[in-house]
Amino acid sequence: MSDQVQIDRRMLEALVCPVSHAVLTFDPERQELVSKAAHLAFPVRNGIPIMLVSEARPLD
Repeated sequence: MSDQVQIDRRMLEALVCPVSHAVLTFDPERQELVSKAAHLAFPVRNGIPIMLVSEARPLD
């Protein structure tokens, strides 16, 4: 049984990166919202996006 959560498409369309204000993409494998513009990945915990820069993971 998978513990992955799907993100509501309408919610994803409403969210933008808090750094670059660019659109985000959802990575279901890592449960993250990815901002390619800011090179950051924001975690999604229990279906809730954590849009804090201090919680973001830098992308390679």
